[in-house]
Amino acid sequence: METTPEKYAHIIGWGIDADPKNDPTYPMRNRSREEDKGYTWERPTQQPITVEVLHSIERPNVTSVFGTSTPPSGLSGMIRRLAFKKSENDYGHWLPLVLADRINVVEGIIEDIKGGRFPNIIAEKGMKAEWQHNRSGLLRQLAVTAIIGYGVIAYYRAKKRRESDY
Repeated sequence: METTPEKYAHIIGWGIDADPKNDPTYPMRNRSREEDKGYTWERPTQQPITVEVLHSIERPNVTSVFGTSTPPSGLSGMIRRLAFKKSENDYGHWLPLVLADRINVVEGIIEDIKGGRFPNIIAEKGMKAEWQHNRSGLLRQLAVTAIIGYGVIAYYRAKKRRESDY
């Protein structure tokens, strides 16, 4: 299948970038051939590393600027450390990070309760808006959560009963 400019001439704007001299950035891009040599910029001053910072194994060093609001801690931190030992193109990197996020939510709730504050989960999850605008979806979600919760409790009760029978 051959593509020729005539075949697409009826499309407005087709081939507008075919001529480099018609490219609006062309004069600036070719002002100096610095980009052919590699870096064309000076690396910014490195932000001081005051907490543990996880970074990709594809990077030789930490980026100049990074977030420090929540350094890895607890079980979620352990999972994150394991995930960052894998390449970013691997499920073994991304799936544990998703799991660590979920575990971090539970850790945050436990931390709030230990600190004497009980989180308002209904407001934080937007259940009032769900009730007003997506009642069937909310009821389905609550039913699934209840079924899973009941299943976990039933499993552990049955396991405890089997152990006591021995």
